[in-house]
Amino acid sequence: MLTVEHLSVRFGSFAAVDDLSFSVSEGQWLMIAGPNGAGKSTILNAVSQGVPYTGAIRFEGRDLRKTDAASRARSIGVLSQNHYVGYAFSVEEVVRLGRYAHRGGLFSTHKAEDEAAVEEALERTGLTALRRQSVLTLSGGELQRTFLAQVFAQSPRLLLLDEPTNHLDLVYQKHIFTLISDWLKTPGRAVVSVVHDLSLARVYGTKTLLLHHGKAAAYGDTGDVMRPQTLNSVYDMDVAAWMRTLLAQWRQETERENYDADTKSP
Repeated sequence: MLTVEHLSVRFGSFAAVDDLSFSVSEGQWLMIAGPNGAGKSTILNAVSQGVPYTGAIRFEGRDLRKTDAASRARSIGVLSQNHYVGYAFSVEEVVRLGRYAHRGGLFSTHKAEDEAAVEEALERTGLTALRRQSVLTLSGGELQRTFLAQVFAQSPRLLLLDEPTNHLDLVYQKHIFTLISDWLKTPGRAVVSVVHDLSLARVYGTKTLLLHHGKAAAYGDTGDVMRPQTLNSVYDMDVAAWMRTLLAQWRQETERENYDADTKSP
């Protein structure tokens, strides 16, 4: 679906992305991981035509640089990590904005397919009961679900997600990633996500692109990319040892609870 060839993005003399090539096929969820400043978000900005670049980016064989914005929006949906809202639109009104690219203009009438797409997006994200509520009153997790619903209503075939659960608590992290995973089960769709959490990348990613200073340190199946030697060289630390340290804390707590339960049993 998405093919990126020799992508480079420069800001003056600084190469944010340096000669990257990768592809995303139907049904795949590509995770883009790496330390801060590795170029992760810049890749998404280039794919969405938000920054100048050299190289080629094609979606279903079409050069995205030569594709108009409305056509791109009907094919590719983008969900950022932060949403700054200063207007009292309702949840439904924000979700309905996702249909703009499919309509003749801002004041064109709603078609039956637009209504169906909005209803499905609200139901899929569990927002039907909040549809009349102002987005100014929502929690961070509810607001992110609202904008995810907007992207779902857009009916894209490719989702670009920039840290979709950044600043969200564990409940909403699980909820958002589960919603995206369920969305991906429909044929003809694919997802590209920027992530910091390597555990999320391992659980949900089918493919992973690991970046280091704008270059590809590794690219391929997630299990092959997430190897200790590769991760350690990119993050300049023993990643596996750190993960085991974190896991050990939970294991100790579980063992303590099991011990307490056994000693209290008759």
